[in-house]
Amino acid sequence: MNYIHKPVLLDECMEMLNIKSEGIYIDGTIGGAGHSSGIIGKLGAGGVLIGLDKDEDAIEASRECLKSVESEARIILRKCSFKHMKDVCDENGITQVDGILLDLGVSSYQLEKGDRGFSYNIDAVLDMRMDKNQELTAEIIVNEYDEKEIARIIKEYGEERWASRIARFIAGERSKKRITTTFELVSIIKSAIPASARRRGPHPARRTFQALRIAVNDELATLKESIGTAISILKQGGRLCIISFHSLEDRIIKKEFLNAANTYGCLDDVMQGKCTEDKKPAAIIITKKPIVPTKREQESNPRARSAKLRVLEKT
Repeated sequence: MNYIHKPVLLDECMEMLNIKSEGIYIDGTIGGAGHSSGIIGKLGAGGVLIGLDKDEDAIEASRECLKSVESEARIILRKCSFKHMKDVCDENGITQVDGILLDLGVSSYQLEKGDRGFSYNIDAVLDMRMDKNQELTAEIIVNEYDEKEIARIIKEYGEERWASRIARFIAGERSKKRITTTFELVSIIKSAIPASARRRGPHPARRTFQALRIAVNDELATLKESIGTAISILKQGGRLCIISFHSLEDRIIKKEFLNAANTYGCLDDVMQGKCTEDKKPAAIIITKKPIVPTKREQESNPRARSAKLRVLEKT
């Protein structure tokens, strides 16, 4: 399997995770194991790497990749969303971990794989599922959701100013025939957005495709839910590193990190309403401003240009 995914901010993540030889680390979006290869290379015989991904192709690719890395560390791979990271730890008798890494968004492999439907540059079925076993697809949203709901998704998740017009054009076209391919949808979007607007900025379908992918995979709700879970299973001094690629994700991360930094007492106390003002904050934010890729990395890997890394440490 040719699962190519160049890890973004690799050196920065390795530094920020502050990896200990005997530590336990979770890569919640293992992809092709680009970051995990770096992590496991620093682990000794007592170390543990837990790799999670909703995409079964990613799990298989990472399994093959990690075979080539010399390490005595224990490797646990699971096909599941990172929102289930605590369940995977519980299943393996692990109560706390030393570090967690989440690299959000879609991989180069998923964008370029013809049958996945993530890219507006490749004609494919309207799928967009990270987990190919789930039922909801982009085709179902486009053809079966109410026009107002489609407009909401495109506006809220894609921050697209022409959301209502695009939804109206989609509703008009699907009344004639079912919309089943990415290029059919791209054509509709181009028809909906005025020519003057199409001449400026990124590809006219970019925001709508982003919105549909987020909706199909429930990405933002999963992220928000998972940050609290991640903090709860970190050891004291453990770090949570999250790489985001668009403003919607980054806003959630920033807000949840600030909430944790402004919460006093351990997370268990907070959940039980036992916190008092004389206790320490549950966490501290290591990155006052997000870490962004160097100019060299941006030039060598265009996907890295919009990446932002935020880091939190549990106290």
